[in-house]
Amino acid sequence: MEINMQAVINSLIFSGIGIAVLVVAFLAIDIPNKNYHLWHQIVEKQNLALAVLMGAFAIAIAMIISSAVHG
Repeated sequence: MEINMQAVINSLIFSGIGIAVLVVAFLAIDIPNKNYHLWHQIVEKQNLALAVLMGAFAIAIAMIISSAVHG
């Protein structure tokens, strides 16, 4: 079984780009809300509804990135 290194490299590059876009999208939601810090609400105040909403947001952005990468 031969491994195609070009395909592996492409997958790693696109994975890195996808993760970077996901982080930028999260920051684009978090930074404009100066009075409402998402991370503080999720971790320290244990806001389950916000955690579920941000999880759905992450899945949606990941699906969009995936379909954009794979054509």
